[in-house]
Amino acid sequence: MAFPQRVKMSDVARTAGVSVATVSKVVNGRYGVAQATVERVQQVIRQLGYEASLGAQSLRSHRTNVLGILVAEFEPFSTELLKGASVEVAGTGYQLLAYSGGDGAGTAVGWERRSLARLSGTLIDGAVIVTPTVVETKQGFHVVAVDPHTGPSGLPTVDSDNFAGAVLATNYLLSLGHRRIGHISGRRDLESSRLREAGFRQAMADAGVTVDERLVRVGGFRIESAAETAAELLSLPDGPTAVFAGNDLSAISTIDVARSMGRSVPDDLSVIGFDNIPESALVNPPLTTIMQPLQRMGAEALRLLVDLIAGVERDTHIRLPTELVVRSSCRPLRD
Repeated sequence: MAFPQRVKMSDVARTAGVSVATVSKVVNGRYGVAQATVERVQQVIRQLGYEASLGAQSLRSHRTNVLGILVAEFEPFSTELLKGASVEVAGTGYQLLAYSGGDGAGTAVGWERRSLARLSGTLIDGAVIVTPTVVETKQGFHVVAVDPHTGPSGLPTVDSDNFAGAVLATNYLLSLGHRRIGHISGRRDLESSRLREAGFRQAMADAGVTVDERLVRVGGFRIESAAETAAELLSLPDGPTAVFAGNDLSAISTIDVARSMGRSVPDDLSVIGFDNIPESALVNPPLTTIMQPLQRMGAEALRLLVDLIAGVERDTHIRLPTELVVRSSCRPLRD
């Protein structure tokens, strides 16, 4: 199978009837070329679909005008962040490169170092890394972290108020009369997971309700592992009447498990999630959840990165508020 040849600068020069040096000046915006010639070369560039090699461009100017969004895997959380960043990049003069550097399971520690090493220098001018396991980087360009595993550090960071969001979720269940509330947490190595569990415990304590430790279990923020945890919780003789899941995927998994066990949501079990990914509104019943402004987080991270590259003095830690989104997966506790 023959693959199409990459359009070269010499192809543009030959078609436009000018020298390669003239095409180079036009491509790089240099002076010394008549306007009529510039327009003719630009027309041929569009006609042939010529694009300068990022590597070659970087060697000439030490800039690629490309920003990287680095994720461990493309799942609903990171996809929403990407949407926000892709909207925000318009008009900045930069293009966006999305790159997945994890192990496919979102658990590989150090994936961001390897990814930055591959992309830095010749492909990108800066990077946003999503839920990084490691925030100490030695790259010669700016890096912004979104929801890092260890929480804010010396690296510019964008996150949401996980603690306050968990308090909101738990208080909502308490307001419906629930007292036996289970919590399916995320991974132990995630600061966001620890904050959500801490918020759950604080709200329970403030309400004078003792947490039954049998009802607090690790779900790992993933559908498969959360399903196992949910099955354990719902199999207890005196199980929960409501579950606060650490993220929407875990909540959706809990609803599926409850249904498979003959339990109705919300009639027999109330379930609330965290994130407000698009899938949360599509599940049956639609999921009550805590909204992280995910697209805004992606946009804020992209804007922060652009400002840092431009030398703009500004706050380098952005924490966004969370909100309760009431749908149909919770109901008042039956007497």
